[in-house]
Amino acid sequence: MRFAFIAKHRHVWPVSWLCEVLAVSRSGFHAWLSRSTSIREIHDAKLVTAIETSFKASDRTYGARRVWRDVLEEGLACGLHRIERLMRINALRARPRRRGKPGTMGNAR
Repeated sequence: MRFAFIAKHRHVWPVSWLCEVLAVSRSGFHAWLSRSTSIREIHDAKLVTAIETSFKASDRTYGARRVWRDVLEEGLACGLHRIERLMRINALRARPRRRGKPGTMGNAR
C-alpha cells in the first residue's frame, strides 16, 4: 500500500521525500515498479470476473456464500473469505431482499 501511494503521488512530491516519510527505501520502491504482476494478482483478476458474472446474473442479490458456490462450480479454487474480500474491494454488495407478504408490496394506498 505504501508503494502504491508513492506511485500515485510521485508527480506531486519527490519520491525521495515520500519514501522517507513512509519509511521505505527508494530502491525498494523502484524495484516494486519494475516487478511483474504476481500469480495471486492474476488469479484475483480471474476471480473478480467470475464474481462479477455470478453477482450480475443474480440481479445483484447474491451474497458472498452463493457467489462462492458459483465460482467453485466454474472450477476456480478459492476460499470464502477471499471472495468476501474481493467483493468488498470491488464494492459488490448484495441488495437486501424485500420482506413481507406476497402481493402486498405493490399496493399503494
